[in-house]
Amino acid sequence: MATPNGTKMACPAPMKATSNGAFQGDDPLHFALPLLILQICLVIVLTRALAYILKPIRQPRVIAEIIGGILLGPSAIGRSKSFLHTVFPTRSMTVLDTVANIGLLFFLFLVGLELDMRSIRHTGRKALGIALAGISLPFALGIGTSFVLRSTISEGVSKAPFLVFMGVAMSITAFPVLARILAELKLLTTDIGRIAMSAAAVNDVAAWVLLALAIAISGSDDSPVIALWVLLCGVAFLIVAFFVLRPGLALMARRSLEGEPVKEIHICITLSLVLAASFVTDTIGIHALFGAFVVGILVPKEGPFAGILIEKIEDLVSGLFLPLYFVSSGLKTNVATISGATSWGLLVLVICTACIGKILGTFIVSRLCKVPIRESLALAFLMNTKGLVELIVLNIGKDRKVLNDQTFAIMVLMALFTTFITTPIVTAVYKPARKAAPYKHRTVKRKDIDSEFRILACFHSTRNIPTIINLIESSRGTRRQKLCVYAIHLMELSERSSAISMIHKARSNGLPFWNKKHENKDQMVIAFEAYRQLSSVIVRPMTAISALSNIHEDICTSAAQKRVAIILIPFHKHQRLDGAMESLGHSFHLVNKRVLHHAPCSVGILVDRGFGGTTQVSASNVSYKIVVPFFGGPDDREALAYGMRMAEHPGILLNVIRFVPSPGKSLKFDKSVIEDNVDHEEDELMLSEFKSTHSDKEKESNLYEEMLVENKAEESNLYEEMLVENKAEVVDALKALNKYNLFLVGRMVPTVPLVNKTDCPELGPVGSFLASSEFSTTASVLVVQQYNPSANLHPLVEEQAYYGETSSMPDSPHGVPPV
Repeated sequence: MATPNGTKMACPAPMKATSNGAFQGDDPLHFALPLLILQICLVIVLTRALAYILKPIRQPRVIAEIIGGILLGPSAIGRSKSFLHTVFPTRSMTVLDTVANIGLLFFLFLVGLELDMRSIRHTGRKALGIALAGISLPFALGIGTSFVLRSTISEGVSKAPFLVFMGVAMSITAFPVLARILAELKLLTTDIGRIAMSAAAVNDVAAWVLLALAIAISGSDDSPVIALWVLLCGVAFLIVAFFVLRPGLALMARRSLEGEPVKEIHICITLSLVLAASFVTDTIGIHALFGAFVVGILVPKEGPFAGILIEKIEDLVSGLFLPLYFVSSGLKTNVATISGATSWGLLVLVICTACIGKILGTFIVSRLCKVPIRESLALAFLMNTKGLVELIVLNIGKDRKVLNDQTFAIMVLMALFTTFITTPIVTAVYKPARKAAPYKHRTVKRKDIDSEFRILACFHSTRNIPTIINLIESSRGTRRQKLCVYAIHLMELSERSSAISMIHKARSNGLPFWNKKHENKDQMVIAFEAYRQLSSVIVRPMTAISALSNIHEDICTSAAQKRVAIILIPFHKHQRLDGAMESLGHSFHLVNKRVLHHAPCSVGILVDRGFGGTTQVSASNVSYKIVVPFFGGPDDREALAYGMRMAEHPGILLNVIRFVPSPGKSLKFDKSVIEDNVDHEEDELMLSEFKSTHSDKEKESNLYEEMLVENKAEESNLYEEMLVENKAEVVDALKALNKYNLFLVGRMVPTVPLVNKTDCPELGPVGSFLASSEFSTTASVLVVQQYNPSANLHPLVEEQAYYGETSSMPDSPHGVPPV
């Protein structure tokens, strides 16, 4: 290789794959594999740390990955030549870019799996008009901006490719990033969310078509014949893929049955097809990414096949390989090239034109479609979201020398800025009010005993389902009133692509995601559907997909909108085979505490130790022994009322034990009983309410007498009073009952704590003991908290009366049909 002064310089030798080790004198950083491992580890640590920092302001992870790439590049840390030459030497970039692009291929395959072409074909006129406006106006402004850039910092570049690349870069909406933002803001099932998702899907497909056009005309050969051949071959590839690959993929999907493992050969064939299609499109000249994207679109979305493919590759691709692509982009981005008034002025111009094109175009068409002003403005900013697809366009443009360093840096900063502002602006402009009609039956205990009894039963996994169904069956009673159960599957919204697939499966009208499709093949939904058909209970399966930090909002909002009397939520611990209680995680613990503090009705926390066994028990085979240890207070009265309802079932044996102190003794309220459990303002109000009712025994006596009168004909039910002198006698009495199937106990009860130390103070002094491993390995526990309106200081739902009704409105008010 000759230098400018005529001397010869040897090309650097290619890097070997592996070293012999530091002890034999080899520097691992001079070999491809150890250097690549170091680069991956550095990238992951930096991007995850940035994602953690940006999480409080609800920024998508793509923002952290873009910033991380820029920081490692010549704009920040990479300004140190020693760091850049040591960690990211020039001769290692081929390996880094190759691995990053392989990860990108499979990520684009995942994006294709997320796009359901059937939903795009059924896109309404409103969403289609918004999508077209969101593409055409920014595209036109991008072309206009390209003339300014060509006359200043991009002189000498090919005119036609530069115009198209700028237009595409300005008009893109990042579909995966938009879906993530909508899910974080709980807007997916609102009108604005549905319109945004439909418009973004159309926009995504249009952007890929335009990008294919831009690549076709940006080849090194200026001949239009070559560009025409590229386009024709691209169309031929699509035709062959549709008529050859699609039937093969459909055949493998049909042979992958629900509940059975997908054959390894089917997974291998599909992933090989992704690589083969990528090779073909790269050979044609429209980039390897298109082949992977097309295969992803062609994979059938019905059945378990697409979900299994996602499970197999998403963590490896999204977690390890994809961040490398952002670093590869960041190493090409040098913010220092933006210097001087002209360059910074051009950056402001690009940002303004990009925002004005998307926001103004979307806003105008939204208003023409009679979308309210706030929703139109929020929708406009949502459609302005950029992301990975934007970076792909820019990188292809830079690799083909359509974009120079300065233009590339300006466009990357534009993409970063427009995505960064989306979440805070949408949050400020539009926050849909959670509204519900006021209703009166917020507790199990009620005067109108013939009114419909509504339960919201939450579950995390199939492990909770048998116990919940058996508990529901036990709650049926024999009265004339109906029992309506809303079974809500709580699913955590993660950073995985499969979270978006879950959204597609569960998305429908309402909040959270009400499943109205009868063809739903979710195994958890099938279990409740089977129970509904075998019983007279109305069961409505639902799905809530949110981050665990705010999924309690979905639970409480659903309870208010569905006017339920009690929320049943699983305890955050499950029982292991050895009988010990194992925590599912602190996040689940916090979910339960937040539900207790914000619930618009009574709450029951279910400690599951196999109530009824591991399978659903038919109504004729129900045979349970249930005990209510009664100490007093509003929560115990609610637990007793629930027990009285259960006692109506012919297969239920109820034993109520009322603990009373010996003369001159008191096991009731003292200062230390509840203080350890008071962490919030709501609990303090509950404590004051508890004190006021502690000295008033009238309610408890009336309820106890009512129980005796109503159930005197039930000879199988037992009612007794037990004199106790100290805590030890209470503990011994409860342990003697540990062979019962279920304990019903109030949360805040007037007795001393039965355990000296607990990590579950929210269960109260008795519930925390019954939930401990030392108590029992077979008795399930339902810890009940009665609804207290004075403790609900910060309701999550705004109550709006219908037609002038007040808080005494029945469960099914006029104008609001029961659902």
